[in-house]
Amino acid sequence: MLTDKVAKSASHIAKDKKIRDIVKKFQRDFAYNPSKNFAGSILDGRDITSKIMKDAMFKFYITASLKIRAKRRYLEYKKLNKKILYKDVLKSLKNRDNLDKKRKHNPLKKTKDSILINSSKLSKKACFLKIKNIMDKRLII
Repeated sequence: MLTDKVAKSASHIAKDKKIRDIVKKFQRDFAYNPSKNFAGSILDGRDITSKIMKDAMFKFYITASLKIRAKRRYLEYKKLNKKILYKDVLKSLKNRDNLDKKRKHNPLKKTKDSILINSSKLSKKACFLKIKNIMDKRLII
């Protein structure tokens, strides 16, 4: 369930190298051994392309401005009937970004071989279609 407490906890837990190693193994196993019903996998996370799946066929660094991300998260909370102020969501995201960028193990960063997608002005569908178009072009060649 989406909560600010979960987001903060994830950032703090991510500092622990032992936990990161356990999660890394799980993520790699999942990526390289997808369910028999699927031909592949998609992983999402703040260090997937830089540490977990360095050899991934496609790497995207999807971002948006801090204010846009805060607005989106705020609206998600509102749909869940959470009592929260936009300014608190903004502050929380800013703090989490800072913690994740400065952490010792696997900090948040864009890799050189990742494709930057700024979704600030894109809907979910438009972002998906942009990524799909990039993948389709590469797979055809």
